[in-house]
Amino acid sequence: MSVDITVEELKQRLDNKESIFIIDVREPHEFAEFSISELNIPLGLLPQKLWDFDERMEEEIVVLCRSGSRSASAKMILTQAGFSNVRNLTGGILDWQEKINNEQ
Repeated sequence: MSVDITVEELKQRLDNKESIFIIDVREPHEFAEFSISELNIPLGLLPQKLWDFDERMEEEIVVLCRSGSRSASAKMILTQAGFSNVRNLTGGILDWQEKINNEQ
């Protein structure tokens, strides 16, 4: 099972222009307020949407939510479906906003 990712590591990799597939599993109204992802699939819809990106089974996927708990569930769903490299953003968007946005 893949090791989770910290906000600092993800920020550094994004700053380095690495291509990372990020799925935000929060609700649309949360996603609209602030996100670092282009893709929003609420956790409740994730099982029905898995095959929209099944060509990425072997790629690294980072899942995130508000605090890291919904995305931990998303990681489990994806892993059980056969995705081999899923990482949860520890602390979620709250941690990102506290650590990253406050630096800028």
